[in-house]
Amino acid sequence: MRGFGDLEAAIMSALWDRGEPVSVRQVLSDLQPERQLAYNTVLTVVDNLYKKGRLKRARDGRAFLYWPVHSRADYGMQLMRDAMTESGDPAGSLVTFVQHLSDDESAALRQALDAYERPTDHT
Repeated sequence: MRGFGDLEAAIMSALWDRGEPVSVRQVLSDLQPERQLAYNTVLTVVDNLYKKGRLKRARDGRAFLYWPVHSRADYGMQLMRDAMTESGDPAGSLVTFVQHLSDDESAALRQALDAYERPTDHT
């Protein structure tokens, strides 16, 4: 799974923040006034994200409503897994990653690890 380009990331973030199917016009509205974009530009990028399998859509009158295929957390997880795999040294990558965590990030990781219980096989 590859990362998003700048506008793709902004659009995905707007969709994740919304948490419900939305039109291209609503996405455009969410991106403004920080970004001055044409409707057709947003439509093209949203359509490309749909064609890449990142979005689902359903017809709503003459337009479509769009929503992400995966949650923001799932997307982040897949990026981290891909990076570890591509590194050729997953354990080394994890050690280096942990060494560069802030105190807050380290605490969040510890909390996640403490909360996680790996299923055991009793066969």
